[in-house]
Amino acid sequence: MSQPLDLVRLAKSAAAEAGFDLCGIAALGKDKFHELDHFPAWIDAGYAGEMEYLKSRDERGELKRASPRSTAPWARSVIVCAMNYDTRQPYSTQVAHDRSRGWIARYAWSAQDYHAVVLKKLRQVETRVRASVDAFDPPAELITRCYVDTGPHVERVYAKYAGVGWIGKNTCILNEKLGSWVFLGVILTSLELLPDLPAADRCGTCTRCIDACPTHALIAPYKLDATRCISYLTIEKRGDIPQDLRPGIGNHVFGCDICQDVCPWNNGASIAESGDHSLFATAPELQPRNELVNPALAWLAEMGRAEFQQVFRSSPVKRAKYSGLRRNVAVAMGNSGEKKFLPQLERLACDEDSVVQKHAQWALRRLQK
Repeated sequence: MSQPLDLVRLAKSAAAEAGFDLCGIAALGKDKFHELDHFPAWIDAGYAGEMEYLKSRDERGELKRASPRSTAPWARSVIVCAMNYDTRQPYSTQVAHDRSRGWIARYAWSAQDYHAVVLKKLRQVETRVRASVDAFDPPAELITRCYVDTGPHVERVYAKYAGVGWIGKNTCILNEKLGSWVFLGVILTSLELLPDLPAADRCGTCTRCIDACPTHALIAPYKLDATRCISYLTIEKRGDIPQDLRPGIGNHVFGCDICQDVCPWNNGASIAESGDHSLFATAPELQPRNELVNPALAWLAEMGRAEFQQVFRSSPVKRAKYSGLRRNVAVAMGNSGEKKFLPQLERLACDEDSVVQKHAQWALRRLQK
């Protein structure tokens, strides 16, 4: 079903009014996106680790994320929206000298979970598009679905073909203006909309992200072994973190920003120095809570379950769970070199949670060497 160009303009206008910084259209034709051709081999290599949702298959046994048409055969286009979440606060690479503090990934600093924030705004765009289509004479049949990291779709691939950005060597989407500090949301639609041109790859010969990864998770340009990634280890991984990877985790207690912090396209540091803050997030829902920016490890170690639930009630940090966060804090303390953490680690080493207990014992041995 072919629609007027006005509908594309309306979608992009609605996205801007909803608070998105970027919007583009990708076509969902019969051909697969070639980036997804590598997905089955990536899964077969075990690089997804314990992230079972990435391995979901359709009734024919095909990986859902490798073939968007298998789960949405009605879809003809994707409206891709992106929202800036960069802030004035320094990067993790700029504050690494303070060993008494941990690091929570930049995207998890706000009071509200970005999934809910972005989805609400996506719904606004969807509503505008549907209202416009309902006014057609005769009315056009329309199917839409909104996703923010919640469906069997690889949003960054859609973002590339929608012209929003290219997929960098660290596997993050990169935009010339906003770098990689963007949240993506997509609306799959049965409308055939005029697509934007794909974004050109501008990584060039740069390998800063690959060189900077402490756990060597970027095993080749554009290829991530998630089982070695600090974000995976501190969020998705349950139970024990492999001992050989614990030192590389450093002070990270939830997620990691290093491969983004060192990227030349992320110019937040230079923006902060110049005083030009026009490229920072303006949405009130995405403003950081100061206590979550480079938080004190001692505070996190003493946090009870009730306080955890209160502090992270609407935060992505909940995904690590109370046990996982305390496990990560023990590892960060062990990597700190700070013997002042010994009393807290001794208490954690006797914790009723066996996972926390084992990681605290490891941290004690590391500090006592």
